[in-house]
Amino acid sequence: MLKRFLIALAAAGVALALAAPALAVSVHVRVEGETRTIFGQAQPLLQVKTNPLDALESASVAGEFYYHVTQTSFGPYVDQIGRYPAGGSSGWVFKVNGASPPVGADGVTLHDGDTVLWYWATFGPTGGPKTLLLQRSKPKNCYRVVQQDDAGKSTVAPGAVLRVDGRAVATKRGAACVGRHVGLVRATLTGDVRSNALR
Repeated sequence: MLKRFLIALAAAGVALALAAPALAVSVHVRVEGETRTIFGQAQPLLQVKTNPLDALESASVAGEFYYHVTQTSFGPYVDQIGRYPAGGSSGWVFKVNGASPPVGADGVTLHDGDTVLWYWATFGPTGGPKTLLLQRSKPKNCYRVVQQDDAGKSTVAPGAVLRVDGRAVATKRGAACVGRHVGLVRATLTGDVRSNALR
């Protein structure tokens, strides 16, 4: 009887161990601070439990950076990442696949392959900053930059500058070729959140 119980218990443990990964999803995560990237320029894949708040936790563990959450009547609120606490019209917000969900970070269910961006934002009369998305284009070593608003709508980013190997390459209508390079390519535009990085 005891032997049968121990075998059943061991089988249940194996089943739980095998089922555990199914509770997690693989998502791309990046955290952009006020003056620099805090985590994940190239948006690495991380195992995350279910939501963007979990994605921030996974990134914090992987990147060894501090963040703080305050519990409010509306739910958890991320009031600090790295050295910058939220205050006044500035604070920490997130997007999933380029759009700002109308719910808190614990209220969005993530799926495999999603992209989560946490970023520092200063809000004005017209809202927060747009975020930049860098995409590869043809021919080789050419890139396209788009701006995404809170709804995730993408438009060309005129005036964006590509940064690579210590040099700046101006874009025309949001596109440019950088030639041969060693480092990662990123896009910046005054007033917007810097882009992801690509090889």
